[in-house]
Amino acid sequence: MHLFNKVAVIGTGLIGGSLALIIKKQKLAKKVVGVARHQASLDLALKNKVIDRGALSLNVIKGADLLILAAPVDTIINLRKKILKFVSRDCIVTDVGSTKEKIVSLLAGSFPNYVGSHPLAGSEKRGVSHAQAGIFKGTLCILTPTAKTRRAAMKKIQALWRKAGAKVIYLSPGEHDRVLSFTSHLPHAVAFSLINSIPADTLKFSASGLKDSTRIAASDALLWQGIFLTNRKNMLKAITAFEKKLLRIKSAISQNDKEKLTAILTRAQKKRNSLG
Repeated sequence: MHLFNKVAVIGTGLIGGSLALIIKKQKLAKKVVGVARHQASLDLALKNKVIDRGALSLNVIKGADLLILAAPVDTIINLRKKILKFVSRDCIVTDVGSTKEKIVSLLAGSFPNYVGSHPLAGSEKRGVSHAQAGIFKGTLCILTPTAKTRRAAMKKIQALWRKAGAKVIYLSPGEHDRVLSFTSHLPHAVAFSLINSIPADTLKFSASGLKDSTRIAASDALLWQGIFLTNRKNMLKAITAFEKKLLRIKSAISQNDKEKLTAILTRAQKKRNSLG
């Protein structure tokens, strides 16, 4: 059963491409079109049957009844004015941005049927070559409604993510950004800092622990620059909290305090095990 007639995806990379692939495989729309910055990305998306048609310009999104903004946070913000002339007021607009307060405040005022989304899925890899139909299965997708959010649009976006295999939960844009600053954004900041703190001449001796701890440091730099800066207030609080915990370990080591150090490490071990 078709949820939509024409779906347009701006940003046919890992997340946008995966969602487009799911929409096509499950026949949730009659037609799926994609917009990308590079022709090579569109060619690969067409070859892998992720989209039905692709273009480098926004003209292709005309007539869409669902527009998915699957681009970096800064790009989503900058696209707002540009896409206004291409989509009707009836078109449902959603995004997959990793921060929400700034995006929601801008898009909700411009598109009557806007619904903010953030699927908690993906990897450090990018590009449509890594798109897969099962990427959202068993994951969480956060929707960030406001007082302006239309119920009909919300129900359709909710149905889309559930069809993709995600469990849908709801947070306000502000609470989303606060929570994600700790559970997603801080770990990336730590991973970037950790790998940068390792002397280059020691890297050849790296074991699996370092590789596991810094895997997400291979993520796209410009993407994460935008995430950090659009969630600046929460990021600073999260980094400060981390600094305090790291200083406690430093203090215990400095004082040769075995009991204090063991207590810190044991508490961390139990907390990590609770994640499952």
